[in-house]
Amino acid sequence: MSATYSFRKVFAFPTRDVTNWFPGHMARGILKMRGKLKFVDAFVEIHDARIPFSGRNAELKSTIIGTKPHILLLNKMDIADLTRKEEIIERCRRQGVNQVYFTKCKSDGKFDLIVKEILPILIGWIQKEERYHRSESPEFNIMILGVPNVGKSTLVNSLRNFHAKKANAAPVGKAPGMTRSVSTKIKVLSDPTVFVLDTPGILTPNIPDMDTAMKLSLCHCIDDHKIGEELISDYLLFQLNKRRRFEYVDYFKLTNASDNISHVLNHIALRSNAFLKRRDLSNNYFVEPNRLAAAALFLRAFREGSLGRYMLDDASLNKTK
Repeated sequence: MSATYSFRKVFAFPTRDVTNWFPGHMARGILKMRGKLKFVDAFVEIHDARIPFSGRNAELKSTIIGTKPHILLLNKMDIADLTRKEEIIERCRRQGVNQVYFTKCKSDGKFDLIVKEILPILIGWIQKEERYHRSESPEFNIMILGVPNVGKSTLVNSLRNFHAKKANAAPVGKAPGMTRSVSTKIKVLSDPTVFVLDTPGILTPNIPDMDTAMKLSLCHCIDDHKIGEELISDYLLFQLNKRRRFEYVDYFKLTNASDNISHVLNHIALRSNAFLKRRDLSNNYFVEPNRLAAAALFLRAFREGSLGRYMLDDASLNKTK
């Protein structure tokens, strides 16, 4: 199917630059996180396993985490291509993160091994460390941090559901930015007493380039409207074709692979009966494909794993060889 088609080698990035997008609630969130540090014993950082390096705020290590116990959870492993898992772990270790685990936290009441074991791991680690002014405190406080929409609040709720047998305490949603401030302490375990603090998603203040920004957008760590659903969909199509991953052809029942995003979105709109009613200059009504709705369907198929498993940071791994 693909042999007769020539696809783009380079993506034309938008002129609108979002690499310096750092909304006010993120800056306020960092200040509030710093204000809580003296009460925090350990940190759990969460990131999307499909982009294990893109968008991670390297400054958190020096400005927030310091030398306290720190675990990195690479979430959504069920929709990530982990063929190069050991290389990912090794690179994270070179970046100063020695404890790296892969997980799939979901709000469906099912708990994977990490949700069950992360608290015992952290408690044991904290007890071996010098707690200084907190050495007399019988409770442990763990701060959950990471970029937007990677599952921080879902992890908090999963820990609370599994260990404390309590209902959800942190709001969750499919769009980034559901948590916009540092939460009050949420109890997740009684013996010993463990509290967690949910925090707003924090991106790096300066995203290094538009390719990184587009990968973050594709994984829904940045609001779609910041770049636009159709443009993100075009980037998705570019990535799929570049990797010779044509699952989208069968999934959306296209005749062939295509490098034309308008063609793909028009087809999806027609198949999903998504139309817009317009009026021309003569005041006559007509209908046209709703490409915005089609773009949302295309992105959702990728984000939910319907188009397969992916590793979008493979180029970063190649640079380390």
